[in-house]
Amino acid sequence: MFQIRKSQNGKNKLLQIISDCNTTKAKICLNNGGNLEQFIVNGNEIISGLTHLPYNQTYASSILFPFANRVKDGKYRFMSKNYCLECNETKAQNALHGLIFNKKFVLVDENISRKSASVKLSYSESEPHPGFPFLFTIDLIYKISTNKIELKVEVSNTGKKSFPFTIGWHPYFKIYDKSKSFLRLQSSKKIDSDERNITTGIKNITTTNPLLLNNINLDDAFILDKNEVMIETLSYKAKLTFSAPSNYLQLYTPKNSNTIAIEPMTGVSDSFNNGIGLKKLNPSEKFNVGWSINILKIS
Repeated sequence: MFQIRKSQNGKNKLLQIISDCNTTKAKICLNNGGNLEQFIVNGNEIISGLTHLPYNQTYASSILFPFANRVKDGKYRFMSKNYCLECNETKAQNALHGLIFNKKFVLVDENISRKSASVKLSYSESEPHPGFPFLFTIDLIYKISTNKIELKVEVSNTGKKSFPFTIGWHPYFKIYDKSKSFLRLQSSKKIDSDERNITTGIKNITTTNPLLLNNINLDDAFILDKNEVMIETLSYKAKLTFSAPSNYLQLYTPKNSNTIAIEPMTGVSDSFNNGIGLKKLNPSEKFNVGWSINILKIS
């Protein structure tokens, strides 16, 4: 049987989902956009919240909406109207990682069974951002089982105007011994970008498999041919699967950290301007996307 525990750390409201034998644990922070702070299986940390670093620098496990990645200069044009977002990536002067990563979600439902537990979190935009003056509700459903975590996201347009969007997720996977860790992914196209990490084009590539993680610095985006990525380290092997029909992937290795961000997205950097992967949600419409992490092997 699983348990759902509610606690508070300062101003942050936390949910902990724990299996009876304490072998599987997940921690979710409601105040930080409903992000997954930690996922542990058999004492091995799979997803790290990098809590020793400022959250507004790591965006650890945040939901990236209404834009994943960046908007150049924070400016875009939609349906013959110009908009301007705050450039929270100040050095590069980009708007970065959306508008909900620091919003307070509320717990609206929970379910517990012998084999799993799930929580449903929700956020409704009541005071639209000047650079994104649209009304929406976003629901997150986390389901935790013994060796698996699933995240389903539903976005609803609750206003009277259509809006553009992409969506993504920013989890950091813990790496145990980089010299024996690698990724497997299938991609024949890579996103080219400039010094500000703004998309400049798409090029054909031949994927290196496995992609060894020792002595490598990544901040690269790919278009996947198959909707999954495998990661294998000394302590675990996991498969990250995406439901979205347009599967873009950002890989990022932060400095001085034994982690890698494996970020599934429905678009690329500056999608609001280049249109790659960009979607439109009309009034009363909904959009659903899901990601899952399945632990295939654990030490």
